[in-house]
Amino acid sequence: MVSSMETARVIWCVLVAIIAFIPAKVLVLAAFSQSLDSDFTFSLPAGRKECFYQTMKQDASLEIEYQVLDGAGLDVDFFIYSPSGQILFSDYRKSDGVHTVETENGDYMFCFDNTFSKMSEKLVFFELILDNMDADEDPEDWKEYVHGTDVLDMKLEDIMDTINSVKARLGKSLQIQSVLRAFEARDRNLQESNYDTVNFWSVINLIVMMLVSAVQVYLVRSLFEDKRKIRT
Repeated sequence: MVSSMETARVIWCVLVAIIAFIPAKVLVLAAFSQSLDSDFTFSLPAGRKECFYQTMKQDASLEIEYQVLDGAGLDVDFFIYSPSGQILFSDYRKSDGVHTVETENGDYMFCFDNTFSKMSEKLVFFELILDNMDADEDPEDWKEYVHGTDVLDMKLEDIMDTINSVKARLGKSLQIQSVLRAFEARDRNLQESNYDTVNFWSVINLIVMMLVSAVQVYLVRSLFEDKRKIRT
């Protein structure tokens, strides 16, 4: 037990010494890049069109997933425009969709259109997944500044690979959780809408049944009334 603790302490001290001699530039290059995935939920009023912009690089990838969470019909029109203004994808009166674009340099525009609805407001969720946005940077540049790591059983390269793998899996987990939350919100809103609709028509049917029952009672009683006048 003591020997293993001493070994772990020696390895830790060696790692600290190596990191202390690594230039600041290496630490910057080895740092994590900012997450490029994002999601957003907004209200789209009736008769309105909302557009968003995303700046992309050459040979990158842009994936857009959207869902209509609430609103009559749970549908919306959706468009993606290239930097030159060309329509790449178009959806009409759909409740959800997923589109992937291989991009070029410029600003991409994607729009949600609710102009066909004059009364119903829509609640829309969308998620952006950006890939290959750091293609201009070489992630292996930091290796030329690090020397002497071969003496360790676990190299700094192995540590970075493990951390990057954990980061990628955590990012994927967050993405899946966001999509599941959107599905949950949509299902809950749909169930609440169905509940209100069922209650409304149940009350209408109850009122109609009471009126019909009253009319039937009146007709039956009128059939058994003696309308002859008693002569005195």
